[in-house]
Amino acid sequence: MDQKRHRIRELGFVPGHFEPGPLNAITDVGGVRVGHVTCCEGERTRTGATAILPHGGNLFQDKVPAGFAVLNGFGKFAGSTQIVELGEIETPIVLTNTLAVGRGIDAIIRHTLAQPGNELIVSINAVVGETNDSRLNDIRAARPRVDEISQAIDGAVSGAIEEGAVGAGTGTVAFGLKGGIGTSSRLVPVRGQTYRLGVLVQSNYGGHLIVAGHDYATLAEHDKDGSIVIVLATDAPLCSRNLERLAQRCFGGLARTGAALSNGSGDYALAFSTAETVRRTPERRKGASTVPSLSNDVVSPLFEAAIEATEEAILNSLAMAVETKGFNAATGKSSTVDAISLRVLAHI
Repeated sequence: MDQKRHRIRELGFVPGHFEPGPLNAITDVGGVRVGHVTCCEGERTRTGATAILPHGGNLFQDKVPAGFAVLNGFGKFAGSTQIVELGEIETPIVLTNTLAVGRGIDAIIRHTLAQPGNELIVSINAVVGETNDSRLNDIRAARPRVDEISQAIDGAVSGAIEEGAVGAGTGTVAFGLKGGIGTSSRLVPVRGQTYRLGVLVQSNYGGHLIVAGHDYATLAEHDKDGSIVIVLATDAPLCSRNLERLAQRCFGGLARTGAALSNGSGDYALAFSTAETVRRTPERRKGASTVPSLSNDVVSPLFEAAIEATEEAILNSLAMAVETKGFNAATGKSSTVDAISLRVLAHI
């Protein structure tokens, strides 16, 4: 097993042509914070949660515009219908395992109700995405708990992000290899202004792996069902309609990695803008407002950057993951999933 892990760019692969941000992470987008809770106990628990906060203020009061896209909908994504309807996010975004979605909602509600200024709210659209980590985790054991997911929300910070088999990626599997959490970012010039765009993924899907255009040998049996959640942040001022279009482009990066896009996959992408000029503050929500946003004619560079950042985030999720021993809840037996070989990558 490769003991020391490296991000894909450190191994000499450069997906795309846009420059990455300073951290090459979703947190390159100002204000975005990420938190993990990792539950790795005994021989059976390999799960966790990852929280993404679009800004450090009261999200319910200062909502952010958002767009949501589905490529194949075999999954559970709480809060998605209201995002589609209203084009906005009002809570932290939590990623976790399939059977923990309800607990993720509870943790988000607890967080939101406790914030000063929210004493009178009676409806909250909690946003929770999931993938199924039961190949390495006793998913029926009700972990992570609500209090554990709350730790991911409350502990979210800016700066560098831990990747691989952590948080919501602790027990995930991609291409028959250890998947997990990965992130990447791009600096995107648009009409004389440079915007930042970042992606975070929870990889847990099948196919025949392609690493920056190079085949990585995987077995036919790995072309199986699975899921991925892609979260994109940008400081570009975009309306919810163009954020939906931006979310759709993330699937171009997913396809570049050799995804099978099978009948049983859940392929979800969520995009939001942190730009203050498009933030939906209480004052702006009271009536008609003029909100400057980028036009259709100038957003294509952001679309391309979304493809690149998604591809690299997925590859980082694999490159940074480690071999994991756990419990297959479907068979009732122990299981081990190898990490991608960095030695093989060095020679393809």
